[in-house]
Amino acid sequence: MHPLARFIRDVADFPKPGIMFKDFTPLLSDPGGLALAVELMANPYRGTGIDLVIGAESRGFIFGTAIAQALSAGFVPIRKPGKLPRSVHGVDYALEYGTDRLEIHSDALGSGHRVLLVDDLLATGGTMQASCELVRMCDAEIAGITVLIELSFLNGRERLRNYADLHSVIQYDAL
Repeated sequence: MHPLARFIRDVADFPKPGIMFKDFTPLLSDPGGLALAVELMANPYRGTGIDLVIGAESRGFIFGTAIAQALSAGFVPIRKPGKLPRSVHGVDYALEYGTDRLEIHSDALGSGHRVLLVDDLLATGGTMQASCELVRMCDAEIAGITVLIELSFLNGRERLRNYADLHSVIQYDAL
């Protein structure tokens, strides 16, 4: 078992019945655990010329800004509808338990920007695939994808193989 896995709690039936939620908030309250998680997520991308780190609302913000700082890069948020004040690109997508929409400022990225996409967890890949589509709409280059937790039994990695390599710190092969 990965040493950081001791900080991950299972919460049954959240946010809906039948979902086993992976709660990483105990990791956030442990200074050493948080520092290690950020380093393990950022390290594969050190020295690769990352210009901007992209994180999807809301848990992607937590690790995204810390990883951006670790890589001396900027941070760009991907938000839920109606949260960004200027012109946006938007994508509707399916979650493992519903549907949603994500948006990014249409001028946040440009041709030549090398970006790293960050999130806390990869399940079916819907949120990350929508994030990748938004980055492509902005003509930026996806240099990589990094997540703390991957639920590999849900095959989200397969949905992302045409975008970039995926790095995950902790993998769960089953619930």
